[in-house]
Amino acid sequence: MMSQKYKVIDLYKRLLHLGKDYPSGYDLFRSKLHNVFLKNSKENDPVKIEKMIAHGEYVVKELEALYMLKKFRTLKRRYYDN
Repeated sequence: MMSQKYKVIDLYKRLLHLGKDYPSGYDLFRSKLHNVFLKNSKENDPVKIEKMIAHGEYVVKELEALYMLKKFRTLKRRYYDN
């Protein structure tokens, strides 16, 4: 099982990767992500850290859904122009 440190690092990397397609731009996404992780870097309570990791996983799923919807709408517009 992964330690919490590696879970957090993995989550940060996945979010950075997903941020490349963020509508407001990668730089804004990266700076906000960095600030959130930096703000919570002093947290030591394992239960709180697990809750934050779970919230981060939720954000990953929401971003993936947002991008899939964007792709779907683009394809729909491209092939079914009304």
